[in-house]
Amino acid sequence: MPAILAEPRSKLAGIVTRNPAKAESYGVPSWSGLEAALGASNARAVYIATPVFLHAPQTIAALRAGRHVLCEKPMAMDYQEAVSMCRAAEEVGRILGIAYYRRMYPKVARTMELIAAGAIGRPVFVEANSHGWSYPMPAGREWLADPALAGAGPLYDIASHRIDLMNYLFGQPARVSAHLSTLVHPIAVEDNATVMVEYESGVRGMVDVRWHSRVACDEFRIRGTEGELDLTPLNGPELMYPGGREQSPPHPNLHYPCIENFVSAVTDAVPVRSTGATALAAEWVMNQARRMGKPTPSGAHSPSE
Repeated sequence: MPAILAEPRSKLAGIVTRNPAKAESYGVPSWSGLEAALGASNARAVYIATPVFLHAPQTIAALRAGRHVLCEKPMAMDYQEAVSMCRAAEEVGRILGIAYYRRMYPKVARTMELIAAGAIGRPVFVEANSHGWSYPMPAGREWLADPALAGAGPLYDIASHRIDLMNYLFGQPARVSAHLSTLVHPIAVEDNATVMVEYESGVRGMVDVRWHSRVACDEFRIRGTEGELDLTPLNGPELMYPGGREQSPPHPNLHYPCIENFVSAVTDAVPVRSTGATALAAEWVMNQARRMGKPTPSGAHSPSE
C-alpha cells in the first residue's frame, strides 16, 4: 500500500476488505467483495494481495472485467491455475504482472553484468538459504499454515522468490528434485523444503527454506569455474565478487520498483519485469517439488516416500 501511494502516477481507488475500518484512514471506498468493487470502481488496475487460493479466481475475474492485474506471489495454487491466469490475460489483452520484486534489486542487475563480463567464469551452481522461526503464525497471517488457503508452507511463502530469481538469472529449468517435511511445528503444511533445480544451461540451483530455525539466515551465492558472487544477505545491499565488494542498496520500500514498473507498463507500454508468463517457470518448479517431495507429519517416516 505505501508503494502504491508513493507512485506519483497512481491513485488508490479503493480496498476490498472484510473490515471497512481499514479503508477509512486512506479516505477511499471499501467493498466486501471483488465483484462489487469491479462494478463500482473505474480503476484501470487491480492489485491482488489475498491468500493464494484466491489468486487465480480473483485475477481472472479482474482481467475479464477489463482491468490490468498485479498479483502477489506465488502466482497460484498449482501450475494449471497459473496457466489459466496467463490465458485469461492473453484473451482480454490486459497486463498480468506477478510481484516478484527481487528481480528489481540493483545488486541483481549488477550481478547479471558481472556474470556477463566473466567475473566468475562459467556459472555452475547457485545456492539460496532462507531460515527463520514462524510458529505460531503472526496475527492475521495464520492462513499461511492452512494448505487449503496457502497451498504449501515455506516452499510457496519463501522459496518462490528465490526460485524465480534463479530462473531470472539462469533461464529455463529442466529438472527438479525436492524433499519436503513437517519436522518441528504441528502444522498441516511443510515446515521446511529443499529444492534442487537443474537448468538447461547446466547450472544447478539449490534452495533450502525453513520455518523452524531460530538461527535466521538469508543467503544467496553463485559459484562459477573461476570464483563466487555472494549476495548475502539477499535483502541487503552487499555484493561480493572476485576482487571487489560493492554496496547496492535496494529501494527503502522493497515493493516500490515493482509497483513503478507495473504502472509504467500500463501507462507507457514499458515491458513488465515480472509477468505471468515469466512466473510460470517458478510455478512449474514448485509443482514438481510438491509432487516429488511430499511432506510427512512430524516424527513420521514412510518407506514408500
